[in-house]
Amino acid sequence: YLWILRRRRRFAIRYSSLSLVREAAAKQSWLRKHLPFLLFLLALASLVMALTRPVATVVIPSNEATVILAMDVSLSMCSTDIAPNRLEVAKDAALSFVRDNSSGRQVGIVAFAGFAELMQPPTTDLQRLENAIGILAPARRTAIGSAILRSIDAIAEVDERVAPSELRQSTGTVPAVPEGEYLPHIVVLLTDGASNAGPLPMTAAEQAVERGIRVYTIGFGTTNNSSPMNCGDGDLFGFGGGFGSPFGGGGGGFRREIDEDTLKQIADMTGGEYYAATSASELLEVFRNLPTYVVATRETTEISVFFTAFAVLMTVIALILALRWHPLP
Repeated sequence: YLWILRRRRRFAIRYSSLSLVREAAAKQSWLRKHLPFLLFLLALASLVMALTRPVATVVIPSNEATVILAMDVSLSMCSTDIAPNRLEVAKDAALSFVRDNSSGRQVGIVAFAGFAELMQPPTTDLQRLENAIGILAPARRTAIGSAILRSIDAIAEVDERVAPSELRQSTGTVPAVPEGEYLPHIVVLLTDGASNAGPLPMTAAEQAVERGIRVYTIGFGTTNNSSPMNCGDGDLFGFGGGFGSPFGGGGGGFRREIDEDTLKQIADMTGGEYYAATSASELLEVFRNLPTYVVATRETTEISVFFTAFAVLMTVIALILALRWHPLP
């Protein structure tokens, strides 16, 4: 470009006044003369950058989240303070949640009492989810820590980025998620009591933190509850028999209070949130407000296309300005 400028023929033109020369050499003449070429150089530089295939870590919305519903089926869920009983109301709310699946998220069902069991691996099949929720039945004790660990394992089975819990740790290792970052998967843990079996809830929550899995906790039931207990016959975990007669006269010495402090700590540690529900309508509202429709996740993506697009834009502008300011003869 410089060589072409130097090769231009020199010629002389007579002017009657130097003031006319000054007016002809306007301040924008240099810009008009060289700006198209400078834009073209900028386009070439952008193409060179595109050849290096640059990448960037960006936050993007993800609708492909896996949601694990960890449902408490301990005997205290037989309480009739929320008619017909807590368990039936919780099952109805869970059914409403899985049926409202406009975002296409996968849902898994974990039931826990004295231990936790995966009733339905994450799926979008509504019929399977309804069947898994429908067969939930009460059993003894409450193992909140086991529920969190089993939920982690369920997520690990569908996402290779998630390491299994320490209870099922394989020989391979998966790097921990950087502090303050989260995967798009969440655990929704519903309980009406306090943990009295299995691993400590806070220990299990620490494993969820390491894997970037948020745990949203729901404390379900009324306080100072002494209502009768009635769940009918059936026992998911093989303890046998119904639970009407031993507890039909009220609470006796059986503890049925929610350990809200622990549930709040679990939610705070993992980046989730704690919800309290004391009625069927409140529980339905909690499920409606769960932030599971659009979940932000960080991904590393190549951005060379942006540099290429910028180069094309600069080239087009350079051609337009060159033809506008220096039309062909």
